[in-house]
Amino acid sequence: MKFGVVAVIFCCLGAAIVFSQTKSPSPKAAGSATSSAIEVGKRTPDVIFVPTPQDAVDKMLELAEVKKGDTVYDLGCGDGRIVVTAAKKYGAKGIGIDIDPERVAESKENVRTNGVEKLVTIKNADIFAEDFSDANVVTLYLLPSLNVKLIPQLEKLKPGTRIVSYQFNMDGVKPKETYTGNGRYTIYKWVTPLDKEARSE
Repeated sequence: MKFGVVAVIFCCLGAAIVFSQTKSPSPKAAGSATSSAIEVGKRTPDVIFVPTPQDAVDKMLELAEVKKGDTVYDLGCGDGRIVVTAAKKYGAKGIGIDIDPERVAESKENVRTNGVEKLVTIKNADIFAEDFSDANVVTLYLLPSLNVKLIPQLEKLKPGTRIVSYQFNMDGVKPKETYTGNGRYTIYKWVTPLDKEARSE
């Protein structure tokens, strides 16, 4: 009888040891990702990625009067072609921001392939949570509602910052210039401080 009791005790102890060894590790031990990266991972992209035609990219940067030493931000950078072009063609510093890890990987590969790693940085982040107040130029290819959502951030940019948007206007802000490319696309340009006007809605 005594032997049976001892056997039961050893079985219980063994089960407790196995249970303690198979518990999930603490967040500190398992968490190699930062909390901000986890939050970004929870957000899905606001738009489906459609590449901007290269001739339109060239025209956007021309209208934005990009020059060497400028800092160009592309919000929703996709494959990174705008910031890569800004770096290669003008010697500008480029910062591309995208919430989609697949696009970020594609952009980084594009940066590496074109040899502009010293000038271009790609960030996996939410554009609506980022500070881009050091920009000289901001490029956009987003939906009209997203352009409007960015207005509070764009209003914080230093005077003289150029903003260009492929295809979509920014309701409530009067463009300084509008360019139509062979009837295929439209580029809108604004310069800070923004020239506010009544919303169309």
